[in-house]
Amino acid sequence: MNPATALELADWRRATAALYACVRAHSDPAAAHALWRDGRDRLMRSHPQSPLAHADPIRTSGVPYWPYEASLRWQLPVEPVSHPQRLEIDTGADGVTRLEQAGWVTLPAPVGRRLALWWLGQYGGGLFLPIRDATAGAGSYGGGRYVLDTVKGADLGLADGALVIDLNFLYNPSCSYDERWVCPLAPKDNIIDIPVRAGERLHDW
Repeated sequence: MNPATALELADWRRATAALYACVRAHSDPAAAHALWRDGRDRLMRSHPQSPLAHADPIRTSGVPYWPYEASLRWQLPVEPVSHPQRLEIDTGADGVTRLEQAGWVTLPAPVGRRLALWWLGQYGGGLFLPIRDATAGAGSYGGGRYVLDTVKGADLGLADGALVIDLNFLYNPSCSYDERWVCPLAPKDNIIDIPVRAGERLHDW
């Protein structure tokens, strides 16, 4: 990696972490989500490490989202797992991405499904929560979306020792925009059979 690219990637991660810090500091979840959308649009539109091609119309239109839905935000305990799963995923030039299950989180109604929470072994480690729901391939990216990836700064924080999970913050991984990126997709315990019409969606071109 050349020095210019390394500095750009470092700045992208710094900007992403700063954006989520502003989100966590905001007392109004819906307003925090609007702030996140605006900040993410700016990064996607103009940052040199944006995964969007220069001619991608999303640079002009903005990233498409479903409307904010307050019922899809929770403070959830991490449930222990007696036999943690370990996965190795080929992520191309980045080598093998290692995931170890950190526990379970159960999403209450209106979702009502349990998901595996992962510890991502890259870059010193972090929490990783991908979801592939029944909108995948039609309303949202077919490989699933991410709601937490604390290694990359996508972190909604803790409240009284519980994880803040807000499905309105679901976003597409970079590989959904550019095939030069290879992303870890949702494992089988992160695939659910109901639609989650929240967060980033596919554009209606």
